[in-house]
Amino acid sequence: GLFIARTFAKHGRVVVTSRSDYTDIANGMGVTYVPLSDPEAFLDEGLDVIVLAVSILSFDSTVQKLAPQIQKYLDKKADQGGLLRGPLVVDVLSVKEHPRQILLEMLPSECDILCTHPMFGPDSGKNGWHGLTFVYERTRIDNVLLDPSHETSFHHFTDMGDSDSEADGSFVELGSGAVHDVHENSEAHVEGMDRMERFLSIWEEEGCRMVPLSCADHDEYAANSQFITHLMGRILGSQGLSKTPIDTKGFESVLKLIGNTMADSFDLFYGLYKYNKNSAETIRQLQSALSDVVVQLEEMEKQEQESK
Repeated sequence: GLFIARTFAKHGRVVVTSRSDYTDIANGMGVTYVPLSDPEAFLDEGLDVIVLAVSILSFDSTVQKLAPQIQKYLDKKADQGGLLRGPLVVDVLSVKEHPRQILLEMLPSECDILCTHPMFGPDSGKNGWHGLTFVYERTRIDNVLLDPSHETSFHHFTDMGDSDSEADGSFVELGSGAVHDVHENSEAHVEGMDRMERFLSIWEEEGCRMVPLSCADHDEYAANSQFITHLMGRILGSQGLSKTPIDTKGFESVLKLIGNTMADSFDLFYGLYKYNKNSAETIRQLQSALSDVVVQLEEMEKQEQESK
């Protein structure tokens, strides 16, 4: 959260909340800190966007606590005669189907939803975000659940090509297949679209490579890229490998992999496993591949002995 807030502060007013007291740090960054123990004060800041920068394992409980507070805030606005429009809620987890389901189930329908995964962190993004990958799925706008298979039509800053569907500014509703125009005669709809565009533009302006992708596809890809990287790092790390006087470049890369993955918490590793349904299959395939390689070695050794 601190990593993201520092960059966001360059683009607009930022309000942060946490269990720990970050008042001094927030003041130094030019942002406002509100204690997590006072969610009413946090929401009373009139936030357009709420970014949930929490761990995978704590996401469910965080949204369970936040959702009724947002509903209470919306009810208060309605009593005051205000426009009943909730904030855009954004997640930044390393798994995507899990937070998507939680947000859709728990948040008030007045909240728009954007599921994202910045494919970098404080280490890789310490010198800026230029060229780093930002994955996103527009999930819900103005109570319309969007069809992620048409995600490329939403954001014109992608490297996916300029098709006619991208240029016409339309999007498709999940289930009904209804085509909606971004300029439909609904104030909440137009403002919701604009708000998402402005939020996404922060990442684009910082130089990110914008990748529109469904949450399901993200998790399928991630199991065989991000998760298997963490898995191999943990397996090799458990062997106690260390630097030797005769290290090859390849082995140096292995030690670097171990260092990078072991530096992350085991909670993150467990979250990547538990909340991505594809991860168990990745483990099974790795176990099978290891067995196949061992069998090949044993067969070659057997053939060698028989030829003598």
